[in-house]
Amino acid sequence: MVHLSSFDVAALLVVTAALLGYLNHHILRLPHVIGLTVMGALVAIGLLVVNAFIPGVSLDDWVANILSQLDFSQTLLQGMLSFLLFAGALHVDLDRLKKDWLPVVLLSTVGVLISTVLVGGALYGVALAAHLPLPAIWCFVFGALISPTDPVSVLGILKEKAVPPSLQAVVAGESLFNDGVGIVVFLILLGAAVTGTEFSIAEGARLFAEEAGGGVLLGIVIGWLGFKGLRSMDEYALEVLITIAVVMGGYAIAEPLHVSGPIAMAVAGLLIGNYGVTYAMSDMTRDYVIKFWELIDETLNSILFLLIGLEVLAIVPHRNHLLIAAAAVPIALGARWIAVRASLIVVPRAEVACHDSRPVLVWGGLRGGISIALALSLPEGPVRNLLLAATFAVVLFSVLVQRATLNPFIERAKRAANRTDPDPSAASGE
Repeated sequence: MVHLSSFDVAALLVVTAALLGYLNHHILRLPHVIGLTVMGALVAIGLLVVNAFIPGVSLDDWVANILSQLDFSQTLLQGMLSFLLFAGALHVDLDRLKKDWLPVVLLSTVGVLISTVLVGGALYGVALAAHLPLPAIWCFVFGALISPTDPVSVLGILKEKAVPPSLQAVVAGESLFNDGVGIVVFLILLGAAVTGTEFSIAEGARLFAEEAGGGVLLGIVIGWLGFKGLRSMDEYALEVLITIAVVMGGYAIAEPLHVSGPIAMAVAGLLIGNYGVTYAMSDMTRDYVIKFWELIDETLNSILFLLIGLEVLAIVPHRNHLLIAAAAVPIALGARWIAVRASLIVVPRAEVACHDSRPVLVWGGLRGGISIALALSLPEGPVRNLLLAATFAVVLFSVLVQRATLNPFIERAKRAANRTDPDPSAASGE
């Protein structure tokens, strides 16, 4: 078994992403994210087929070995996620987010909790009916890992479409914060599942407040320090370096402080992207900083969705896996619909742009790399394999079907927004 260095693995992934991206651009012509996911999955399936028909060939084992050396779960959660969240938050309008803060808070907290409970309960019902070895607590663990929407997928859509500004603020804000909330809920439930201790709502609430509240405070502190550093000079190379230091340094100290690193990155990105870009950078520096983080975002985005496709190798197909996968997709969609409706029922219609925007929030609740990473971090065993199958089914459906068919919902919301405000610049966010 060949052992590759971290640089070798990174180089192989970048070269593969570039090659498959090139082929997709000239042959399949699918949207970049969808194309890389499809081609990654096709490569993984092709390797399995080659192994089945050519004895002695073990290409899938070779790729699986590379992926295990990479440790996708840790790579995403401890590395890529910090950069992706910061890069995404840089482009979110904080003033608009302040105006629509209530639906963002409700969707990213109450919505995640409702979805977790609904998905867990429904999946446990399927497990009981099908006599699957899936204890209730593990069903709720799955509910926590599949409930957050993926900021990479969601923010990618917002960049492509002229989404009404109020809806854009809600969708972007939710996607940035609910993954941090989802990770906290996941870790609390996972601890109860692994140790076998009885889950305490009071203790869970305490840990949640500590992690989430601490993440917000840490994000404010490191964002403010970064802003002060940026404002003290006009040297674009050093200022880009300061933004990198905010991300890597802030995320590194979040874990020993027992606070949420993802939430801290979202808050820091909001502060730098609004106050730092506006008040602490020259035009040249602003251009370099924005383009640098756009490049980081696109590169990591490409690698992430390639990895999602390749990680199909983590599943050994079995009847139970297909059954739980088929059940997971409608369960996740139904829970998302109920969670959005229940979260926003207390919000005046004007707070969410218009009533016709809610289908965008439901169908645009895309799942991605965060859910895959959390599922891959589960302890080895039959439960893990079942939950991996369910997770891959929901994520692949989200990327290949929901993302590809979201445009009609967005166009409907834009037409509704134009009827409410006939000024086209208001609907396009200009």
